[in-house]
Order: sequence, then structure tokens, then C-alpha cells
Amino acid sequence: MDDTDSPRGGCTTYVLTELIALAHERGLDLLGEPRLVRLNPNIPWRTRGNAALSARFGHGAGTRRRFGHIDGRPVWSYRRGRPPTREEKLAFLGAAWDRVQAAAEGGGPGTDPALVAVDQRLPADLYWTAVREVVAVAVVQARLDRTAAWYRWSGTPQGLVGAAAAVAWPGRHATWELIAYRERRRWGTPRTVDPSSVQEVQRRFPRLFLCFDRRTRRLLVAPHTPCPILFGLRSTDAASPRRALPRVRSEPVDRWVTFRTNQGTGDHLTRRSGAEWPDLTSGVVRGRVLAPPTIGPGGHVRFELTVGSGPSLSCVAFEPTKTLPAVARALCPGDDVRVWGSRSETTAVHLEGIEVLRWDPYQSRGAAPPCPSCRRRTESAGSGRGFRCRNCRRRLPPEAAVRVRRTPPLPLGVYHPTPSARRHLAPRGPDFLE
Repeated sequence: MDDTDSPRGGCTTYVLTELIALAHERGLDLLGEPRLVRLNPNIPWRTRGNAALSARFGHGAGTRRRFGHIDGRPVWSYRRGRPPTREEKLAFLGAAWDRVQAAAEGGGPGTDPALVAVDQRLPADLYWTAVREVVAVAVVQARLDRTAAWYRWSGTPQGLVGAAAAVAWPGRHATWELIAYRERRRWGTPRTVDPSSVQEVQRRFPRLFLCFDRRTRRLLVAPHTPCPILFGLRSTDAASPRRALPRVRSEPVDRWVTFRTNQGTGDHLTRRSGAEWPDLTSGVVRGRVLAPPTIGPGGHVRFELTVGSGPSLSCVAFEPTKTLPAVARALCPGDDVRVWGSRSETTAVHLEGIEVLRWDPYQSRGAAPPCPSCRRRTESAGSGRGFRCRNCRRRLPPEAAVRVRRTPPLPLGVYHPTPSARRHLAPRGPDFLE
């Protein structure tokens, strides 16, 4: 399902916990792990995190693991099971749609809830398109009709895209997030989560990530909206958040569920060229710095890259990312870098990361060089037009400017934004395209 929240509040993950409770009431079990799937972060009509949810239900069998706690009862996940009968399925889906609609009430314009049910997982290409491109609703509806899917939507059918993509996610490259929820009577009031306890659990359980930003002193596990979430613990394994949960000092936890997610995977990134990079998409390119960076209002840094034989590509490192502007300011013409980020409806790439592959050993001072013929100093022939010698009339290209050896300003390697400025899908390491 997708799109039950709004900028004013609500939470689609909480609605899924309601459906898990509904399944238990109707004698159905959770099969496998519930999934939280982030999609294209550049979509302008998204609400907040652009996440969709999916889960499998049936009659569980064999081994089971605890994946949550709802309404005073543990939530068990079974590795396998048999499907519900047709009557069980239709009765559950009718009640589930009622709950989804009730949860989305009051969301206002832009809240377009959708619920999709299929007997088999949808093809993975639907997920890859939805996480990297802009998908037409009609295309998704046609795919659902061909697979005899059951689906409902309210408002506009836009939510069908995310709901279908969540079912299509293959889930092989994954992280986990345990989300703890507040008591209903506390919704909309200030949260109580002790930052020092969060820092302690991150030290004790090193597989947790994006818990606290030391640079900005910002707590990252708790949202700042009037939604039901109290805090979320992200990890590269499923066990660490469960063990860390009792050690986080906070207001009472009403319920919690652990989700398998695509967060931190970099799935939204694909190799692009400067000439072929559509609006509202993300990508990664390798190029050479063309000109000295410029610093704009607010401390944002812009520089140009040459990418292959295509046109130059303008890149912007925004000040709130903290790390990236410092790296961008150190760049000089000739440096080799790999960058990744997103293009909105402008031509510039909004950077999400920089990998410095090679520092050019020389740095141009931009000063006029001596004439190689008569050894007299040349003068500028105009912006971007190189140099000329008044004495012998010889002309030199812009690349002839005086160059001196430079000390590498920073180590080679990957530079990410400060944790508080990172996107949900932002890759955690340099191997996201391997």
C-alpha cells in the first residue's frame, strides 16, 4: 500500500501495523518480513519520505521469528505457509481497505491511498523503474490488470505506483529498520527520546547507522512531524535493532515492528551521461573538473565537469551537506571525480556524494605565462580566450596559464554528506554500483 500520509501527519508504516493486527484477528499470519520500500526521491508530488509498504499473509508453518509487538501481543513471522482461501482473502482485503481509508481521512489534497493485492510477486523491473524514473499510472494499472491483481484507490490512482513497486521489490540488497510507535494519546505532542541513550546503543551495536549526527548534534532516529512514530533504528542486520530497543530511554513504546528496507542501498542511482540525464531522476557519473569552483550565496559550491565527449555538467554541493562543499572548494581543473546526485527541473546536479579519484598534480594560478618565443610576459586576451604577446603577436590557449605543483588537499576516496543531510536511499559505502 502507499500514500496514506500527508505533510500534516499520518504514517503509512503505522497503517501496515494495523493490517498486521487485522490479519491476526482474522486468523492469518505474517509470512516473511514486512517491507518498507523507498522510491524515487525526486518525485514532486510525494509527501515526505516517499515510502510504500508491503507484506505477505497466509497460514504460517514451520519456524518463526519475532518481528514486532502490537496490541500487547508478539508479532511472529513465518518463513513459509499456505495461502488463504478465496473467501478469507476477499474478506480480509475488504476490511483492510476500510482501515486504509479510515487512516487516510483528513490527509487533504495529495493524500491518495492505494491498496494492491496479488498472488505472486510482481516483476522486479517495476520496482527498478519506480525507484529510478517517473512512472505513468496507466502503465502500472495495465500491469496490474494483466496479472489479475486486486486493487483499490481513493482520490487519484497515483498511489498505485508505489503500492505495486513495493510488491515488486526483490529485496536481495537490504537493510532493516525497527520502528517504535507512540501511544495514541501522545500523537502531536513533543517526543521524549534521550539522545545520550541513542548514542550509547549506536556504540554498543555498531551495525546501527544514521542514529545521531555529531557534527550538527542532531538526533536522527525521531521524526519532527506529528506522526505516530516515536523513533526508528536502522541497521545492516535484523537482530541489532531488536537488542538495542530496550536500551533506548524514551516515553512508553505502544508498539513496534521491524521492516526489511531498501534504505542505504543507493538503488535510486544508475550510471548516467551528461547528455542523457532526465529531469526528476538520480544518477552517477565520472568526469574531470573543467574550471575552478565558484561559491554562491549561502555557501553553496558549484563546479563544472566534462563527462566523456558530451557537454559539461554543472554540479552543486549545498551547504547543509557540510562535507561536500568543503570537498568541492578543494577541486581544481583536471581533478578526476565520480559524483552522484539528482536532477530536478534544472540542469544542475544536486550532489549526494563525491568520490575523488585523482588530484591533478598541478594547479593553475590563472596568471599570464611568459611567451615561449620571446620570453616576455603575455597578457590576457579576454575571458576564456587565452593569452597574447604584445611583442611578437603570439597567442596561447587558456591552458597555458602558470601552473604550480600542489599538495593534495584531501585524501582520495568517498565523501558523503553529514548524516542529517543524507537521503533515506543514500548509499552507505562506495560499492553501491558493484
